[in-house]
Amino acid sequence: MVRDKNFKSQSNNNNQIEYVNKHEILEKIIPVIENTLMRFNLIPVEIELVKENHRWFVRIFIYSMEKDVGIDDCEKVSRSLNDFLDELIPFKYYLEVSSPGMERKLKSDKEYLIFKGKDINIKLKIPVDESGEKQFVAKIVDFDDNEGLTIYSYKDKKDILIKKENIISVKLYSSEI
Repeated sequence: MVRDKNFKSQSNNNNQIEYVNKHEILEKIIPVIENTLMRFNLIPVEIELVKENHRWFVRIFIYSMEKDVGIDDCEKVSRSLNDFLDELIPFKYYLEVSSPGMERKLKSDKEYLIFKGKDINIKLKIPVDESGEKQFVAKIVDFDDNEGLTIYSYKDKKDILIKKENIISVKLYSSEI
């Protein structure tokens, strides 16, 4: 149950209910996670603390600019974080570390910069040219918070600037699937 960004959690002692401030816990764990990932030359794409089916989950999606993220990377990160997170999170939780996935939906502006140079499937509210297409595959060229997303259109063979307000969704695209 959400109440002012606080969440109910069962305490292990005497079954009393305590309120857990999710935002406060994230403020404590994010720097620890970021520092740990930096040691392995990895980038946090997304860090979330969620409660599903009466269980808490810390989910971390990691990315590397140099190589594909594998299960070994996820295991190293998990092992490195376990003890630190146990000290900072006052209740039982499950830690999930994974790569963003080949067709991840981009959820934040920072992901446009993280995945710069990657192919995407973009869906728009209004077409950007006379073709009338609202969905197509392109490559991320750059992102500016004020200007918008610059993409390379494979069809038009040129860079196109798209305002953030015109974007419905952006997903990583892989022709291997």
